[in-house]
Amino acid sequence: MRGTKLLALALALTGLAVAPAAASAASGCDPIDPRACLLPWPNNHFTAKQKGSATGLRLNLRASMFPKNTKGRPAFPADLNRSDGFSPGPQIMTHVKGLDLVRSGAVPVTDIGSYASRDQPVLLLDARTGRRQPVWAEMDANPDGEPGSDGLLIVRPARNLAEGRRYVVVLRDLKDSAGKAIPSSPAFAKIRDGKATGALAARARELRGAFDVAARAGVKRSSIYLTWDFTVSSERGLTERALAMRNQSFAGLGDRNLADLKVAGRSPAFRVDKVTDYTEAENQNLMRRVEGTLTVPCYLSSANCAPGGTFRFERQPAGRFASIPRRNGSMSFPFYCAIPRAAEQSPARPVIYGHGLLGNPAESFGSGNQTFARLHNIAFCATREIGMSDEDVPNAIRLLGDLSLFASFPDRLQQGFLNQLMMGRAMIHPAGFTADAAFKGAGGQPLLDTKELAFNGNSQGGILGPAITALAPDFTRSVYGVPGMNYSMLLPRSIDFDDYELIFKPAYSGRLERSMLLGIIQTLWDRGEANGWALHATDDPPPGTPKHKALLEIVVGDHQVSQYSGEALARTLGASVRTPVFTPGRSDETTPFWGVRTGGPASGSWAVMFDSGPCRKAFDQQPLECTGSSRAFRDAGGVGTPVPPTAPTAPRFGQDPHGIFDLARGEQAAAFFDGSFRDVCPAGVACRLSMWPY
Repeated sequence: MRGTKLLALALALTGLAVAPAAASAASGCDPIDPRACLLPWPNNHFTAKQKGSATGLRLNLRASMFPKNTKGRPAFPADLNRSDGFSPGPQIMTHVKGLDLVRSGAVPVTDIGSYASRDQPVLLLDARTGRRQPVWAEMDANPDGEPGSDGLLIVRPARNLAEGRRYVVVLRDLKDSAGKAIPSSPAFAKIRDGKATGALAARARELRGAFDVAARAGVKRSSIYLTWDFTVSSERGLTERALAMRNQSFAGLGDRNLADLKVAGRSPAFRVDKVTDYTEAENQNLMRRVEGTLTVPCYLSSANCAPGGTFRFERQPAGRFASIPRRNGSMSFPFYCAIPRAAEQSPARPVIYGHGLLGNPAESFGSGNQTFARLHNIAFCATREIGMSDEDVPNAIRLLGDLSLFASFPDRLQQGFLNQLMMGRAMIHPAGFTADAAFKGAGGQPLLDTKELAFNGNSQGGILGPAITALAPDFTRSVYGVPGMNYSMLLPRSIDFDDYELIFKPAYSGRLERSMLLGIIQTLWDRGEANGWALHATDDPPPGTPKHKALLEIVVGDHQVSQYSGEALARTLGASVRTPVFTPGRSDETTPFWGVRTGGPASGSWAVMFDSGPCRKAFDQQPLECTGSSRAFRDAGGVGTPVPPTAPTAPRFGQDPHGIFDLARGEQAAAFFDGSFRDVCPAGVACRLSMWPY
């Protein structure tokens, strides 16, 4: 997932100044949490009625409500107000000074099943059914000890919420470290106790529905510390932009039925720019490397869809609330294909490859991928996952210093989805890649088997992968290596975020404000990553799209992509989990992979947890202390990693297992591409990476 060198270079070039961020006050704030204008979040108080939207609402935010950066610019991406609700995987936030979650009995990430306990103080209720939703609660972690940053309560759904649905948050009987009850804010106490007057009376009227839902769920009004409601974005609101781009682009090729898994119309336009043939002495894995250029429709405002561009939308008829991106000519972009040596005898399976954080397609030529390609006759083709590739680093730097510009991030990610889908079509179209001599063998035979395409994304490729899969008309099976979803959850739990904080922290000096902003922009980010698409990546596809199956290969204690995020993705996708999930002593979870079914059809979606093992010496497997720097640990011959922290902080000790190549994982992925899940681990024990012997 890392892009450290590129980020460091860009940071050096930007020369951001360090200065305290200005505080802001504004009308429209919610008085029930006085700590910050936009708390609690998400919150229907920050919406307005909207004719023609799928939820009947839209967000109604103003720049004056947002924290400002060092230059005095509010961190308000105006595109938020085109949303008809909030994220389906929201970072639910409010400030509770002095809260002790353990003394309160709040549900932790390690015991999600306790969300249903009779006296659970942290509740998320479906307003329609009154049913509790599985969640966990945590306090925003503050490893730097910044003053004034304590007390931000974060509640996370354990699986993504239903789109277009209204939910009610209820916090009750909260306690401090001494076990004393924490009083509500004066404003909320007046509302709860029926004493609201003046301007507060209007907020009391808004909250009547939330109190009614809580009462039907058996919650005593007098016990409530805080309650509010919010509405999740609709499926249309989350997906219509990328779907419109996909549908228009494929229709332009002559294919208007994208659910039938049949290739129709023309191939996307491409050219081959360079062919490199290898002798077996030069490369025992690959026979050829092909580099070329594809041309597809561009939907960003920038020329050739360059970084920093955003969508411009088609004008809609009166009464219709929609965001359909307007085409802006075409863009050309490079692609790279690695042809395995075995393809000369039998055409290789074509697989779209998704690279890591702020990376590039060169990753598809890495030694591990080359070995995988040779062993299983797979031809990886890759292009930049634009929006979050190496060429987007300067824009990422710019956004971290000014989040009002954030829309350019998810907008370009969605253009990147289209690019990968169009490349995939060229990979299997009879007039596509295989019609070019670069993709033919010595006898003129095709080197790619065009009958079936697949997707393999690792790290960032496994985070964006479910979105690409949900949109895909040409493949039905995807493998995600070290995957997750929901960047508001991922970033604080990733060592990669250390680099970004070097920019983010000077621009927005308050820890609480930074954490809050990450949660707020998730509503935009959803359209460009798994969080907004996971509900539709398998058995409930978007309109005009085939169903898909997915395999998740998650790693215990991953330092870059949190395993807890991978578990949330597995729940949301409806995957089965391979058991045993963990080796005894290698998990703090009361019920491993709570909420994910064990067992299931081999033809279905699956999640597998791989483990590099506890900290130990590589040469004799004897225990080794995990404390100290990772470099000192490596110098001592250390391998393995501790189980992850339960707080929202990054694992920092031991060896990061994130990028460890493993032949068994490759064998499992290849079998999944062939149509079924194959258990490659010994029966009765949890799966291990090859560096940890059974």
